[in-house]
Amino acid sequence: MGMEAGAPGPSSRKRKASAHEAPAPAPTAVEAPGAEPTAEDREPPLPGADGDGGGAGGDRISDLPDAVLGDIVSLLPTKEGARTQVLASRWRHLWRSAPLSLDHRYFLFDEEGLDVAISRVLAAHLGPGRRFCAPVYHLPGDRADAWLRSPALDNLQELELCSFSYMLPYPPPTKQLPPSAAFRFSDTLLVFTIGDCHLTDDITQVLHFPKLQKLALKRVLISESSLHIMIAACPALECLLIRKSSGFRCVRINSISLRSIGVSGYSPRGLNFEELIIENAPCLESLLILGSCECGLISVISAPKLEALGYLSSHYGTRISFDSTVIERLSVDRLTTAVCTVKILAVDMHALSLDTVLDLMGCFPCLEKLYIQSTGPGNTNFWRRKHRTLIRSLDIRLKTIVWRCYRGIKSHADFATFFVLNAGVLELMTFEVDVEDFNEEFCAQHRKMLQVDSRASRGARIRFTSDWSYKYHMDFSIHDLGPADPFERTYPLKGDITFVLC
Repeated sequence: MGMEAGAPGPSSRKRKASAHEAPAPAPTAVEAPGAEPTAEDREPPLPGADGDGGGAGGDRISDLPDAVLGDIVSLLPTKEGARTQVLASRWRHLWRSAPLSLDHRYFLFDEEGLDVAISRVLAAHLGPGRRFCAPVYHLPGDRADAWLRSPALDNLQELELCSFSYMLPYPPPTKQLPPSAAFRFSDTLLVFTIGDCHLTDDITQVLHFPKLQKLALKRVLISESSLHIMIAACPALECLLIRKSSGFRCVRINSISLRSIGVSGYSPRGLNFEELIIENAPCLESLLILGSCECGLISVISAPKLEALGYLSSHYGTRISFDSTVIERLSVDRLTTAVCTVKILAVDMHALSLDTVLDLMGCFPCLEKLYIQSTGPGNTNFWRRKHRTLIRSLDIRLKTIVWRCYRGIKSHADFATFFVLNAGVLELMTFEVDVEDFNEEFCAQHRKMLQVDSRASRGARIRFTSDWSYKYHMDFSIHDLGPADPFERTYPLKGDITFVLC
């Protein structure tokens, strides 16, 4: 049994921290151009920082071209990017001319206030813009339009407009119109997240986003015809996220460019999102069903490249059909044709059931990755006699199994043991365990319970980690739809420790 310390590295789903949670507050506001840094802001200069470059002094970064340094600066959080001006004379002009990336979450606790801090950054920067993320619907008068018309945002590539209601569990009762200046970037935007507003028919009819690759609608009120017009206005669209939006009942997907779709449905009143029909999506690779209330019916008519599907849930009544094959609440109601393209499946079940998972594997016979989320007690999951015939005929192709919220009780262990002893090509099985249960004794006990020494795949690794994150998939952003495996996380929780049983 080996142990790996939890230094930052791959262990979980791909996501941008700035898209989900407020970073730790920085102690001071962004410095305006020419502002004198205080004594506490000053740090020892880098080698060679007294001149225009590093040369033999060792500061080779400063010898890079302005365009490269500008890209580096633009990838930093806004405050840290601005503070590069104090590194050396070589760096003083870079932040003001590098593409601006401004995320309001870095200013939530700013002493001078969020609105003042954002206005100050926009006034200090020369442009162009790379990314702008800010709440705008609380602003008085035309302040939002003034922000969006700032030269600092010219040629903007990514825009996220929201209100402070994103901190609330349910949509606000009323929807405002988006700022008119929000659409001045339509020719340059690659990523657009718009939330907490009413997109009226007259707004959507004139929209066109020739370069847009990722579109997210969060808590948006929009009619069914306008929604389809808006999707059609994005000929290069690859990722579409629709979350807790209303005003439409059915979404029909006909797109030759879409690669990933994420949907969830919730509305306390009015017309609800009830049905998703994928009529023709020749490039679609991922279909994500998110949150606690999904649309009721999903029909996949043509998606020949669909590889990733989930979360299929036992909690809600979503009915998914692939031609004449039907799955409802994790139960395969009718299996006439196996879906051989799906290689990645994520399921969320309260009462863990081996029978249910084996039925799903019969529906998706080419599965290579299985994500299981379950906190309930589960069934007995006895299988040695019951599935003796099935074991001989079932071709288990699973290479990776990830179990979120593993409790270590007997029904869970029996379930896991089935795959340890029967998955002949298994490479990695990961158990995410509550930190209170996570210790060397727990791992040693489960080495015996899971019969690790008798595993079918001699090269398989059994991994226990304290990286517990129940219902993490409710936090998806538009950027999480891009990867080939949207359920894989790539950030470790703080203080994560991992034991690996070899």
